[in-house]
Formats: sequence, C-alpha cells, structure tokens
Amino acid sequence: MSESRNADLGRELSAAVVMFHEAVGARLGLSASDQRALALISRHGPLTAGQLAEHTGLTPGAITGMIDRLERAGLASRNADPADRRRVLISSTGQGGDSAIFRDLAAAMNAVTSQYTESEQQLIADYVTRTINALREQTRKLTER
Repeated sequence: MSESRNADLGRELSAAVVMFHEAVGARLGLSASDQRALALISRHGPLTAGQLAEHTGLTPGAITGMIDRLERAGLASRNADPADRRRVLISSTGQGGDSAIFRDLAAAMNAVTSQYTESEQQLIADYVTRTINALREQTRKLTER
C-alpha cells in the first residue's frame, strides 16, 4: 500500500475515532478528552494523576484540570492512597457511564475481527499496539512544547 494511502486511512481512522468519542462525550455531557480519561480511570484505576498523565500523554497541569471537571461532574473522586497517605488516587464514581454505547461498539468490532484468521488478528493487534504507542509518543511531544 502506498504511503499516501496509509496516510489517508490513518486520517480517516483518526477522524472516525474522534467523532465517535465526541458523540459519546456529548451523550455523557463531557468533552471527548474528559470522557476518554474517565474510561481510562474506570479501566485501569484507581490511578494517580501522574499515571493518568502517562496513559493519556497529557501534561500534569492538563490532567489536574481534567480531574477537577470529572470531580465537579460527580464522575471521579480523589482519595488518599491507603498504602501512602501522601499520594492521591483518582477513582471513577461509577456514575455517568453509558455501558450500552460501548457494548454496541464491542459487538460491532467483534463482528469485524471475526472475519479474520487468528494469525491475521495477531498482526492487526500488533499494528494497533504500535499505532497506540506512536500516537502516545506524538501526544507527549506536542504537550511538552
């Protein structure tokens, strides 16, 4: 596949993902970034602000504002780490998620991936993992400037 075709597909994929998360965010009353942070907290949490910054590639300052918004919306809370009371952990309150949206997406994605062999799925997973890593690195570079 040509480099320009790869770039076109990358832009189309990026736009589709962003628009999906904008729609989810609108449904939940959050920005797409805040909604994704909430999903990360729900999936990997509780997390420190630093861990959330690592997952998102955003700066600690941006993460603090994000946590403030999620906390004001009643979707996340800050709690002292029981193992180290000097540290604060951010947890999801379990409010505001729309699991039906993500169940539907999971079903649609399972229908897509079921059309591929196990070895093709492994190749796709490798590509997606490498893409995620590249995007996180580029996000980190952009937010450091």
